[in-house]
Amino acid sequence: MSKTISRDEAWELLTEYNKEEFHLKHARVVESVMRFFAEESGYAEEADLWALVGLLHDLDFEMFPDEHCIKTQEILRELELDERLIRAIASHGYAFTVDIKPEHHMEKILFAVDELTGLIGAAVRMRPSKSALDLEVKSLRKKFKDKSFAAGCSREVITRGAEMLGWELDELFEKTILAMRYAEEQGV
Repeated sequence: MSKTISRDEAWELLTEYNKEEFHLKHARVVESVMRFFAEESGYAEEADLWALVGLLHDLDFEMFPDEHCIKTQEILRELELDERLIRAIASHGYAFTVDIKPEHHMEKILFAVDELTGLIGAAVRMRPSKSALDLEVKSLRKKFKDKSFAAGCSREVITRGAEMLGWELDELFEKTILAMRYAEEQGV
């Protein structure tokens, strides 16, 4: 029997395993971005699930970096949580730490936007406005091509994510910028 988890319970769980403000902010950003994509992709009725997937996607990263996407499955299964939630979260480690290929649109979105939100966040911090509201695809494309900029954000994963979705990179960039604007408007 799988259980659901409230947003407050998920936050409590996240903060049990994560203490660094950077990771907590990233979790909130990806939560908001996933909610945006659920609503924009015709899955509004599942927006809460998508948001929880985003919030908890790096649950194990801070404490168990070598077991990323593996330990999370153990933790969430011990809590008897929904397998869709567990699978979606785990699939963003596909070809790196797990062999769970993103198949559902939600899983492909998470795979594609996780690294990209980091790249966009870094680009935004460099802007005079410190905002995604005036970030354009052209500027993001320049940052993407500069391998030394936000070097920890995998261009390979971002590119593979766009391919999984059947989107051109610029389409993924544009939609994710819109999602980041939405997050910013939500106070994230």
